[in-house]
Amino acid sequence: MGRSDEGVEADKFPDINKTGDKSVQLVEDRGPSSHAGGLTIFTAAVFMVGEMAGSGVLALPQSLDQAGWIGMLLIVGCSILSAYTGKILGESWIMIQDRYPQYQGHMRYPYPAIGQVTYGKPGRYLVSFSVNFTMLGGCTVFLLLAAENIQDLIKDVGHNISFCYWLLLVAAMLLPVTWLGTPKDFWFVGVGAAGATSVACVVLVSNMIYDGVQRREVVQHSSPSFTYFFMALGTISFAFGGHPAFPTFQTDMKNQKKFGHAVFLAYLIVLTMYLPVSVAGYFVYGRDVKANILLTVSHGPMLYIVQILITAHLLFGFIIVLNPVSQEMEEVLRVPKHFTWKRCVVRTLMVVLVLFVAETIPRFGGVLALVGGSTVTLLAYVLPPMFYLKLCTMKGDWDSVHVPFHIKVMNCEILIVGVVAGIASTYSAVTDLTAPGSFTLPCYVNMTSAEGH
Repeated sequence: MGRSDEGVEADKFPDINKTGDKSVQLVEDRGPSSHAGGLTIFTAAVFMVGEMAGSGVLALPQSLDQAGWIGMLLIVGCSILSAYTGKILGESWIMIQDRYPQYQGHMRYPYPAIGQVTYGKPGRYLVSFSVNFTMLGGCTVFLLLAAENIQDLIKDVGHNISFCYWLLLVAAMLLPVTWLGTPKDFWFVGVGAAGATSVACVVLVSNMIYDGVQRREVVQHSSPSFTYFFMALGTISFAFGGHPAFPTFQTDMKNQKKFGHAVFLAYLIVLTMYLPVSVAGYFVYGRDVKANILLTVSHGPMLYIVQILITAHLLFGFIIVLNPVSQEMEEVLRVPKHFTWKRCVVRTLMVVLVLFVAETIPRFGGVLALVGGSTVTLLAYVLPPMFYLKLCTMKGDWDSVHVPFHIKVMNCEILIVGVVAGIASTYSAVTDLTAPGSFTLPCYVNMTSAEGH
């Protein structure tokens, strides 16, 4: 296969081309599009649903109220755009594997490799930082929400244990499961996450309809402002921004060239979950809706079922989201791909890092909006069009890729909108986190004061 001189530094990419254990090869000679025993279209879609759906279901109702009725269009629009950029991200990875043998087979962190091929080391470092920041932020949100839900469940049976202690207990419970290898090694986690959320959404919408029938007062909505609108946009972006882990799921597929099918199936499922919950929360509670919708709906058997199912999803999602970051860190540290004590140490330190962030900033809404507006927007709406268009124009010993003019224009528009929206959303999230009265004491300063909201 030929090589291109445009940004490809494969021989200077030791973290991908070798590991600390010479008996373990990072690249397996199975070709660019097949992986025996890997994920199917359905199981890959299930993992994507498991990665995305939990926090979005809980946070989108308030975001819809903050954005106003146009938030419904934002949810649908972000879903469509995210599905498209996920598809072209997968096509970009296939192009790289077809062109460069050193990238064929299973790789631990393909998204940074796409950045390496297209824009050299700056592209690789930008993607690596963004992926790690996003994944660690997502894990923090999942941990905070899970602890908050468990605290609320236990409080209803007469035991009010501090939210901060639940963070410690949940992290300790999840730790051993994080030691599993790659997504194909814990497919049951993805199935459990997607299944739990699907059932939870049906019960949750039923609970909200019941509340709507019981309510007598007129529902009032918030007045959208610049800060609230773009914070809502950041939350919506986060809810659909599964892109940091998408290439990792793709490399675990039996047929990687069918990844686009899995992406569209996943987004169809997620949108089917998000819309009913968001719309019901908007019309039933209005501005009374809280950042976590489960703290708004009336207490009773239906709420308890939803809390248990959503908490199960969050626990499963934590494992899914932490995995790509752990794999990259293991590659940097030359940890062998088979199970060793070194993997346990690395992943334990990753869990401790997430726990520390959660104990420091026990406000999941602010963390979610910040991550969604910054690196999620970058990885989901800015970099995929950049990388795809760059790969299509690169020259070498391969067939040229013709991109119709309207497709080029559409990708450029997605890129520009992503940059503008990302900057505005990040600014709004930072403004909210630093606003007077919004500061919450870290858990390690006062273990009984933080409530997680």
